[in-house]
Amino acid sequence: MTTRNPINVSDRMQTGYVYSLSAAEGQEFAKEFKPHFCPAEMLELGVFEGCYLNDCRGEFPESWFETAKTSSKPDPSTNYFGIKSRQPLSVWRDKGWIYGPDPRGWFQWYCRYYMGRRLPEIDPIQIARWRGFARHAGQIRANCYPNDLFCRPRQRQALLQWAHDPFI
Repeated sequence: MTTRNPINVSDRMQTGYVYSLSAAEGQEFAKEFKPHFCPAEMLELGVFEGCYLNDCRGEFPESWFETAKTSSKPDPSTNYFGIKSRQPLSVWRDKGWIYGPDPRGWFQWYCRYYMGRRLPEIDPIQIARWRGFARHAGQIRANCYPNDLFCRPRQRQALLQWAHDPFI
């Protein structure tokens, strides 16, 4: 991707937000942040019922969407595990899970972080949330036979949506 600085955001959920990229795309991550998938891989596998970034695709590299599973409305069949796996954004807001300038939540933060945006006051919070989500992998290991992808598909889909390996 060609570095674009500054990036002006104008979509259904956010207008007037401007940010710059200070790291190379997909590089210079915090040492404790080692996601299993990049955003393009997540979109290709099938996340967020296919409609998470529909109105803000112009902010992100076109290549991320070349093989993405997308839908004009939420469609659980586009998810890798073929099930409904997300809560409405209103739930995220009510629970206080939206941090900083990313009104769509963790995955929007991750996409912007992956592209090279760094926010010293927000990044550690989001990385800690990502690390904490790994507990779901432990529950799968404790309750499922190895490689039984039909065991706990909702947790597996959630792991994928947080860039963790659901194929454990």
